[in-house]
Amino acid sequence: MNEKILAHYRKTGTYTYEGGYGNYFRSLPDEVSVLGRLICGQVIHRVTLQEGNTNANASFLYGDMERYPWYRMRCEDDVFLTAPAITAELFRLDERGFVSDRKTENKIVVTCRYVSVLMSAVLKAKGIPARCRAGFAPYFKQGISMDHWINQYYSLEEGRWITFDADGFYEEMGMPLTQYDMPEDRFDWAAEAWLAVRSGKTDGKQYVYADRLGTCSLPALARYLVYDFHALMNNELTYSFLPSYLTGRLDSLTEGELSELDRLAGLLLDPDRNFEELCIVWEQERKYRILSSPLVE
Repeated sequence: MNEKILAHYRKTGTYTYEGGYGNYFRSLPDEVSVLGRLICGQVIHRVTLQEGNTNANASFLYGDMERYPWYRMRCEDDVFLTAPAITAELFRLDERGFVSDRKTENKIVVTCRYVSVLMSAVLKAKGIPARCRAGFAPYFKQGISMDHWINQYYSLEEGRWITFDADGFYEEMGMPLTQYDMPEDRFDWAAEAWLAVRSGKTDGKQYVYADRLGTCSLPALARYLVYDFHALMNNELTYSFLPSYLTGRLDSLTEGELSELDRLAGLLLDPDRNFEELCIVWEQERKYRILSSPLVE
């Protein structure tokens, strides 16, 4: 692997910078599966909270949802955007930090992007090349591939990127998923899915963005194509952000704009081989980086 690429993924961005928690992050377990299960034990997914002590929370893997305080937010994604913010709140709720016996009432409610960001932040603090990836997971519900964030870290010993999903106790729940060393074909990468729809191989309705508005196919994939690009550039956008030129018109892009995204998807198919070209796009094509959010239009 090109050392320039590995150096890039050892660097942090706005969301994965360790802040004052560098020494603490480095003290956490080195084994990725142990670290992942520890971090997963600090959070509750909003869907798990909504469903209560059933389904995804089989055998109370995430804790007794009835103990979660009624006055707390049902999803804190908009509050804790960065790894230090997530960590600070966990320490505020339990001064021991990341502990395996954290009480349900002392957990935070965040979604997969936040677990992914925290995992990358800790690995980077340890000097391990790591990156968040944004795409779609086909292993949650039959026939549906839900928008999802996972991670990759580079193993110097094995000379490869290892793909893993720390946002759940999937193996404990009996899901047929090798969670901490996933074959790449177990995840629906945004670029591959985008190009499959654009080439007519599928209508893409199985690729769903969980906004509860029924967003699927190209509008969902365009969003995640951009998120994956930003993540690979160490800028792990949250769901509130989107390039301004795409905001409010993901379902009405021109053919020229679709073709531009085709080109981006082609590069994202192999982000290491195309690393230099992706960096050029990042530095020169401003439309992908000028963002809108609820407060900045």
